Amino acid sequence: MRPGTSSLVAKEGAMSIIAISQGVLSGGEILAERLAERLGYRCVSREAVLEMTAKAYGIPAEDLMLAMGKRPSFWDRVIGERTAHLTFVRTTLCDLARDGNLIYHGLVGHLLLPGISHVIRIRSITDMEVRVAAAMQPEKLTREQALAYIEEVDKERRQWIRFLFDVEWDDPHLYDIVINVSRMHLDTACETVARLTEREEFKPTPASLRAMENLTLSSQVAAALARDSRTWGAAGFAISAEEGVVTISGESHSATIEKTIPLVAGQVAGVKEVRTDIQFIPIPPVG
Repeated sequence: MRPGTSSLVAKEGAMSIIAISQGVLSGGEILAERLAERLGYRCVSREAVLEMTAKAYGIPAEDLMLAMGKRPSFWDRVIGERTAHLTFVRTTLCDLARDGNLIYHGLVGHLLLPGISHVIRIRSITDMEVRVAAAMQPEKLTREQALAYIEEVDKERRQWIRFLFDVEWDDPHLYDIVINVSRMHLDTACETVARLTEREEFKPTPASLRAMENLTLSSQVAAALARDSRTWGAAGFAISAEEGVVTISGESHSATIEKTIPLVAGQVAGVKEVRTDIQFIPIPPVG
């Protein structure tokens, strides 16, 4: 799907979105695939979303993998490149999730879809020894090497989430349910999650569908700003949308960006009006 061209009218019959967050080798993938078979949902992995994003925005997949897996360095934070990459990934996921009936498995996908009540937030965990055994097999690692690999990947992801979202990855309050797939039969886990999609609190409502439409539009606008060289610095601005009215606020060293933003944002399909609140911050003289 080409960025910025999707209709913002949700299809009738849209169902819940299931976001399964997991550490490396924690069983989320097989749970997602089994659920997709049972529910008839589309199943999309973190890697697939990154590949879609790389293709849509002309970014090397390796750069996206780095941006979505490791804590940004100081220089990354200064130039804001990772903010732009995160914006592109969020936009891709929003385009996929608009109509519901989606299972995303990877890393805290629900944090990329905030404020959407029909997103069911699942955390898949597995006993460490199960993860170690899974890591040892394909690469023929020793137990010590496998354990070190898992701990390093978990550490990087925990720091990434802490930096970008200011939350702790393993905080149970971030999830609706935590499933230990090494202690629960896969069929039982699927049954548990499938039942949640039948509950009223997780079904799409007019309000939650509007929230999804608004999030999609604001994400598309953010992506458009990040792609345009004139407004690239606005990728991290606060952007909200409400029924086609987009509000953009932030601080900038550019004296002209406030005039340029409406031109770029106004070209995004679905935008009816652009309101800005940009504070100009002069660059202090050197010396």
